[in-house]
Amino acid sequence: MKILVGLTGTITSLTNVVIALLGLGIVLALLGGGDIPFLGEVANNIVGLVQGLGDSGVVGLIAAIIILNLYK
Repeated sequence: MKILVGLTGTITSLTNVVIALLGLGIVLALLGGGDIPFLGEVANNIVGLVQGLGDSGVVGLIAAIIILNLYK
C-alpha cells in the first residue's frame, strides 16, 4: 500500500509541474509571439483544443468537466 501511495504522490507532483510549465509556456508564447524554441505553438494548441470542445457541443462540455475534475 505504501508503494501505491508513493506512486500516487509522484504522479500528482509531476502533474503539478506539467501544469505549471504549460502556464509558463502560454505566457511566454503570448509575450514572445510564439517563436520561442521548445515551446512550439502553445497558444495555438490551446485555442485548437477549446475550438474542438466547442464544436463537439454537449460531448465537449462533458469532456471539459472531466478534464477540469482531473486537475483538482
